[in-house]
Amino acid sequence: MEFIEEAALVEAVLLLEVEPVEESVISKVTGLSKEVVLLSLEVLVDRFNGEEHGIEPVRIAGGWAFAPKERLWNILKERYGKQREDRLSRAALETLSIIAYSQPLTRTEVENIRGVSADGMIRTLKEKNLIKEVGRKETPGRPVLYGTTKEFLKIFRLKSIADLPKLDELEEERFALDGPE
Repeated sequence: MEFIEEAALVEAVLLLEVEPVEESVISKVTGLSKEVVLLSLEVLVDRFNGEEHGIEPVRIAGGWAFAPKERLWNILKERYGKQREDRLSRAALETLSIIAYSQPLTRTEVENIRGVSADGMIRTLKEKNLIKEVGRKETPGRPVLYGTTKEFLKIFRLKSIADLPKLDELEEERFALDGPE
């Protein structure tokens, strides 16, 4: 079986969806089994692999979506990426990096790593839906623990947190906590 018709159906779903869509949702929408959806996605990945295509199906934030190929995105992101007012400051990016690499962690733990107050940065990152409250730490006062969101994965084109670039030894030391809260 070549899954040509099935792949075309899955392709149409990916084009119509605004957000990345999980295999189980594609299966429900199309009436195809999850196995056929997975095989159809493989067909699409192969089909869009060539240089003649500007987009490709990619796994982002636990789902699938069409996205510009990486080599083209670097050219297009200025116009089609987040607008300037949505850009993050250097301090916000630093805070986001700390949370992404060390999650879950508390505001105080972020401040211990950064060396400055993180209230404003955490508020900004929450407003932009890049981080969220993921629980409470089992210490006195039960401070809020923060982690990244699916929106974070989507914006940075990551399948999961495991896809973050690896830190070298010096960077790992910087992100390490220097003791209890």
